[in-house]
Amino acid sequence: MMFQLNLRQRGISNQAVLKAMEDVPRELFVTTLDRAYAYRDTALGIACGQTISQPFVVAYMTEQLDLKPENRVLEIGTGSGYQAAILSKLCRDVVTLERFRTLADRAKLVLTELRCRNVEVKLGDGFDPPETLGTFDRIIVTAAMEEIPDALLGRLEPGGILIAPVGPVDDRQMLVRVVRTAAGFDREELVAVRFVPALPGLAREL
Repeated sequence: MMFQLNLRQRGISNQAVLKAMEDVPRELFVTTLDRAYAYRDTALGIACGQTISQPFVVAYMTEQLDLKPENRVLEIGTGSGYQAAILSKLCRDVVTLERFRTLADRAKLVLTELRCRNVEVKLGDGFDPPETLGTFDRIIVTAAMEEIPDALLGRLEPGGILIAPVGPVDDRQMLVRVVRTAAGFDREELVAVRFVPALPGLAREL
């Protein structure tokens, strides 16, 4: 109850997002040592030097995607798999790319355990997704990029929405919402955030 109350008090009002946050067991996505802290509104460390974002940030980014049940979503940075699990409750299909094999394999196990059958976890470079993946109605980036690459913007369907933390990797970033229009891309800055950096290519540590 406190988990839901905190999200509501901080401005999350989308009922579908709140229900997804309630239904997905966050404790399965954190380390064993951190399970007692799983529902605190704070980021927690996971393998490969990465983090699972604080619940409010997950809920806020999800809400800003304005998801529809028929949407196909691309996530850049699978991490623990928690964000993908939330997305899976709100859209038709999720493709999530992770550069660390350790994280991708672990996320697959947890998502399978939770029967998130509409999520496909792939090992890949989030800066240059394979052409074979096609285009998406929504794109969410869960690591900081200094600039959003054209390779990602080009994957948005007309009317599509992209959410990403943009800015220097060693400082705070700005969460940016990009909408693809007939005239190009409309960009809006939302809130200041701090994410681990997004890096190109596959990780050497697999």
